Amino acid sequence: MSGTAGGGIVFDAVTKSYARGAVTTTALRDVSLQVAPGTIFGVIGYSGAGKSTLIRTVNGLEKPTSGRVLVDDIDISSLRGRALRAAQKNTGMIFQQFNLLETLSARDNVALPLRLDGVSPADARRRADEVLDFVGLTDKAASHPGDLSGGQKQRVGIARALARNPKILLSDESTSALDPATTAQILDLLRRINREYGTTILVVTHEMDVIKDLAHEVAVMAGGEVVEHGTVLDTFVRPRADATRDFVDTIVPRGLPRRVVDQLGGEGLWRMLLLDAEVEQPLITGLIRDVGVDVNMLHADMTQIQEHTVGQLIIKVTGSPEKMREAHQYLSERVVELEEVTA
Repeated sequence: MSGTAGGGIVFDAVTKSYARGAVTTTALRDVSLQVAPGTIFGVIGYSGAGKSTLIRTVNGLEKPTSGRVLVDDIDISSLRGRALRAAQKNTGMIFQQFNLLETLSARDNVALPLRLDGVSPADARRRADEVLDFVGLTDKAASHPGDLSGGQKQRVGIARALARNPKILLSDESTSALDPATTAQILDLLRRINREYGTTILVVTHEMDVIKDLAHEVAVMAGGEVVEHGTVLDTFVRPRADATRDFVDTIVPRGLPRRVVDQLGGEGLWRMLLLDAEVEQPLITGLIRDVGVDVNMLHADMTQIQEHTVGQLIIKVTGSPEKMREAHQYLSERVVELEEVTA
């Protein structure tokens, strides 16, 4: 399978509104983002945040009410007719519900976009077999969707999206209908596509696990706006917007049950966030030995974010006011973040 380096995407002050009678609904509000060529960029938000509308502006399925969408420096939002159809060939789409034709084999589903482009049946089938081999479904080429598992159907969908050898892949909630093990396999496949062929991948999802395991950068959307944008690591370590904290809490919970906080009291109830080598420090031993305070370990966990290890500790520290200040200073110098815990 040959590959083409991915294209860049620029959302320039994109607003999208829908008028239904006297009611106007705004799905996107002045969205400005840049997706660098060859990267995996995630957009996360709850239902109604505008993320699916945003991704559909990249291939011209939605036209902005105002603003521009540039794909490889071409204003896709200004194209119509034949020019738009030509530009759309550089973009492949992966759907949540697979969108396969039940009456066609896996091979013919994959070949369909090429046949619509006027490619000969033999060449279309040859290309379909090539991408089916790439996604690991050579032995399922003659099978129909009804005979395939959910993960296999999504692999067919990915193969179909790759058939035209696009510069950009758009993934619209493509793993939300899959179980965790199958999701991990699909994410591995998307990483392989990005790594081996430099394809730019734009992923929209409501699952923070997908962002954590796949994306290089992430934009958080709420109410049609981008409320936060940055690298995935920075977003996890230093979330600023309320919506971002909510999503990060699904992976790294930041608090304790109210009953525990009420019983222990808030003073000296601290949460530490540790990054990479900080995780390996004997913090609790040092705190007790070097500072001389009592420590009650309440919660600890660890997760992998891209190539980084992020750890979390929640502890209750007791001691004299002077020792408490010394303990706070001791920890502040050794962890990426130290904060009071609330319920």
